[in-house]
Amino acid sequence: MPAGTETPAAQATERLRVGGWTVEPALNQLVAEGKTVKIEPKATAVLLYLAHRPGQVVSREALLSAVWSGLVVGDDALTQVVVKLRKALGDVPEDPAYIQTISKGGYRLIAPVDRSVEHPSAQVRSEGGPLRIQGKRRFLWLAGAGGAALLLALAGAWWMKGEPGTIVAREQAVAANAWMARAAQPTVAIRPFEALGNDPQEVLLARGIAADLLTDLSKVFGISVIGVASTGGQGNGEVAADAPPVRYFVSGTVQRVDDRLRLQVHLTDAETGKQLWSQRFDRALTDLFEIQDELGPKILQVLPVKVSEAERRRVAQRYTRNLEAYETFQRGQSALHVRRKAENETAREMFRRAIGLDAGFARAYTGLAQTYAADFRNQWTEDGAAALDRAFELARTAHQMNPDIPETYWMLAYVYVHRREHNQALQYLETAVRLYPSYADGYAFMGAIYSGLGRPADGVPLLRTAMRLMPESGYLYFMLLGRAYLFLGDLEQARVNLEHALSRNPEFLDARVYLAAVYVAAGDKTAASWEAEEIRALQSGFTVRRWLETNPTADATLRTKLIQALGELGF
Repeated sequence: MPAGTETPAAQATERLRVGGWTVEPALNQLVAEGKTVKIEPKATAVLLYLAHRPGQVVSREALLSAVWSGLVVGDDALTQVVVKLRKALGDVPEDPAYIQTISKGGYRLIAPVDRSVEHPSAQVRSEGGPLRIQGKRRFLWLAGAGGAALLLALAGAWWMKGEPGTIVAREQAVAANAWMARAAQPTVAIRPFEALGNDPQEVLLARGIAADLLTDLSKVFGISVIGVASTGGQGNGEVAADAPPVRYFVSGTVQRVDDRLRLQVHLTDAETGKQLWSQRFDRALTDLFEIQDELGPKILQVLPVKVSEAERRRVAQRYTRNLEAYETFQRGQSALHVRRKAENETAREMFRRAIGLDAGFARAYTGLAQTYAADFRNQWTEDGAAALDRAFELARTAHQMNPDIPETYWMLAYVYVHRREHNQALQYLETAVRLYPSYADGYAFMGAIYSGLGRPADGVPLLRTAMRLMPESGYLYFMLLGRAYLFLGDLEQARVNLEHALSRNPEFLDARVYLAAVYVAAGDKTAASWEAEEIRALQSGFTVRRWLETNPTADATLRTKLIQALGELGF
């Protein structure tokens, strides 16, 4: 068989030597002179794909298609894997000995490759699923990835609650109804605004203006609003495959020159590519809020939607009129999203400063509440109960200041969930999505709550709605969807989504824990052990019972199964 035409299964059974490293695909590791380096499964898959085409330029599209087959992912997923792979190989991008970047072409493996077939009795795990041969116990490839899905589905019966056919039919019916309801409305996609300079403050302004516009337009009931990835071409964007068709795109550029703000915004018809409206704002930086007041209503005037006077007032509402407070809040948001203890403390300081600058800034109180909730959830403080009480106090203050902010409902729901008061939490979230019909985080959190209550069939459609509204939502939504599928017993879908979450954030402990449970349930001890090592590296002394103390999973049966599965790994 010619080089480069081997099946994925055949590639995974080979033991290769690439440069000075021996690649052991079954164990996802590199070995050289007594040194062993663990790599992620996706990194193994990328290296194998390049190694079977030595010296050839392989496009990014080809790698994404081969390694992330069936998934819609951004270029950043591949970039992150290549960065980690180079680090493991000890390669230097500026003077590579292994992987060469070809400008506008892709990647090329330039190290020598020596291929030798490993003995067939060795354990094998391919990227397609937990299939291996071990002694007399044999799992064989059945129609490629389809066989992997079948075996995972059979293994997943241990998690399943209710009849599989009934669950799937119900999920499809709910999802179809939600899709049709949204498809009947014109869909507006907001692309991230581009910062034209390298000033970090300019980048934060661009991010904040786009996010605020998305929030503003989400208050209007006659349209569906989603956030999409920027693709570099006007009128285009990355949208989930099952999302309602996008009719309009909003894009923009932001430039800060001394004390002036230059903002260019475009509204484009996605069907014709015709630019329907465009405006350039060149004003003093202190006029930012006046610009935002005008922006949403001007876009609504062009769209085929009836907007009430009350909705127009809500769209034009600003949460602060203090520019320094706004910029400080944006810095806090940026730090908060990293989800690490040090950055959480930085975020807390930023939110406190914002409140000091504007005592009526309700969103800053909500952000501050999130930092205390994060202390509780991640067990970053010895007095978790006090941290949760402080989060509740701040969230309630924010909600009393301004009950027309979706984040205040979300934050109160978060505290109620961790107090095990789920009905209260759901009531707040239902109000939030009623006020903001396109509020993705509201749908996602409701989906997470239903999953944790042992009703993942109700949770999956809500999570998928959230992902359609916010395709670039990041790793959290993928983790929640993977968790829901684990609880449903669909281990293949659980694995795919959890691995996608980890491709975006390899340090996400919860995703590692749920993925380890997936592999235990599937009977893949090698992959489960690998995940267990990653969990211990992230948190030494990790125990499942302590982790569950602040975990929102409330269903006793699911908690018991998590304890049993992770107990097999010594947790």
